[in-house]
Amino acid sequence: MENRMALIGDPFPELEVQTTHGVKYLPGDYSGKWFILFSHPSDFTPVCTTEFVAFQKLYDEFQALNCDLIGLSVDQVFSHIKWVEWIKDNLKVEIKFPIIADHTADVSHALGLIHPGKGTTTVRAVFIVDPTGTIRAILYYPQELGRNMQEILRMVKGFQLLDAHDVALPANWPENELIGSEVIVPPASDVDTAEQRPKDYDCFDWWFCHKAV
Repeated sequence: MENRMALIGDPFPELEVQTTHGVKYLPGDYSGKWFILFSHPSDFTPVCTTEFVAFQKLYDEFQALNCDLIGLSVDQVFSHIKWVEWIKDNLKVEIKFPIIADHTADVSHALGLIHPGKGTTTVRAVFIVDPTGTIRAILYYPQELGRNMQEILRMVKGFQLLDAHDVALPANWPENELIGSEVIVPPASDVDTAEQRPKDYDCFDWWFCHKAV
């Protein structure tokens, strides 16, 4: 791909990375699976530790969605290993997903994870990548604000529903204030379809129809 920051809809860049589970090739090693690559500023820091525990607590739910987790920071691999050991020994949580050791920062620069004004460590970025290796979502958080892992899990569930049914999802799905867990039917693109929509679906108007799936 061209030399610019990756965007939604782009293929995830091909990368060879060193992880706590050995060398991996992205996205090829995850072909046919969803994966979430998330960066954290540094090992042995409080916010990052809470995030890793939170991700691990949802690990089985991500796995049930055919979705793997991959952490990343600019720390060395021995630091990752020692930190994972510390979490297991002191917090009784075993981190089962790999962590990329990007000590050269090559991967971080390629993905736009090091932002001006935030030093040489990575921001809290999240890339959601589908089974074809396409980037479906990118999230950036400042170093001071921990992520909401339930929202990331919701996004994966949402993308899988969108792909299966060719629909759109409302705000706060599946607990939307107007239509609950129902989904939005794509807008009509011609007059005949617009007239037919209220006959086929529940609608607020022809351009705002919804249904259960």
